[in-house]
Amino acid sequence: MRINVIKSSMPPFEEYVEAIRPLWDSVWLTNMGVNHEKLSEKLCEYLKVKNVSLFVNGHMALEMTLQALDLDGEVITTPFTFASTTHAIVRNGLKPVFCDINPDTYTIDADKIEALITPKTCAIVPVHVYGCICDVEKIEAIAKKHCLKVIYDAAHAFGCEYKGKGIGAFGDASMFSFHATKVFHTIEGGAISTEDEHLMKELYKLKDFGIKNEEVVDGIGANAKMNEFCAVMGLCNLEYVDGEIEKRRLVVERYREHLSNIPGLKILPVQKDVKPNYAYFPIVIDENIFGCDRQTVMDRLKENDIYTRKYFYPLTSDMDCYRGRFDPSLTPVAQQAAERVLTLPMSATLATDDVDRICTIIKELAGETAK
Repeated sequence: MRINVIKSSMPPFEEYVEAIRPLWDSVWLTNMGVNHEKLSEKLCEYLKVKNVSLFVNGHMALEMTLQALDLDGEVITTPFTFASTTHAIVRNGLKPVFCDINPDTYTIDADKIEALITPKTCAIVPVHVYGCICDVEKIEAIAKKHCLKVIYDAAHAFGCEYKGKGIGAFGDASMFSFHATKVFHTIEGGAISTEDEHLMKELYKLKDFGIKNEEVVDGIGANAKMNEFCAVMGLCNLEYVDGEIEKRRLVVERYREHLSNIPGLKILPVQKDVKPNYAYFPIVIDENIFGCDRQTVMDRLKENDIYTRKYFYPLTSDMDCYRGRFDPSLTPVAQQAAERVLTLPMSATLATDDVDRICTIIKELAGETAK
């Protein structure tokens, strides 16, 4: 049986059907309906944040937030991320300035941020990666010192907490992705969490064409609203997300049992004071020690109908659409990670036997190369 790198969590079919049935009576399918508002409220509670603004997807949430903050100049960010992060910055007419990453957590290296700040710097866009959390305390201190906005890409961090505080409560805003592949999803969707009431009002307008009221359009916005069907899926999934995260924990622990002490193979650290969500399980393969490269591992697993992903590869700074505009050699740790990281299958429904089989293949490769 094929094992994909990600498998979406789904609520019981009958439960979702019953939950959407009232939509046929109300015929209120979008434009901030009752389910949209209910999901916003429940997410504020679950994420331990003051405000949540829902969007059609995480990318538009981030892009609209950068627009709403009326930024100009340079934005310090990481190249070790999905294309969306960099695209959102560039599409707002801002210049990404790439900072290298921490070699253990793959998040932006907070110790290297300050050296990149210039008079043109207006914001920092750090990325929580694989459920690993950025150094939020150090980033906050730097931002306050230099009067910079901080907008977190928290696409991988739904449900994570740091010292008991919801991860979406840090910075000026945090973007969450509710894409079908995430720990929590609304099929497609996303959200911004923020304590800034003015930002909330601007986001409300911008995701609805810049409309202020029935007769006034005073912003140049887009159509980025979440519809009611997606909101209902979110409400259903929210009832099960804690159980799904617990199942993911068991999968991660099984992976750790098998793969923690293999020379040339590195796994994610356990972060102090962090409540994790077990979003992904990446391994880093050092071919000089492990004995074979990432592609060999990927191909061997694929031969066994097990599908993995080079996540993230290439760096956004090295993508064809940006080639020649940035120098990837300025972020060597990120470059090395992009060349070595392989994310293994990860989902709440991944069977223990399947985890064992995946790890057996990896360990057999290690054994073969050790001969």
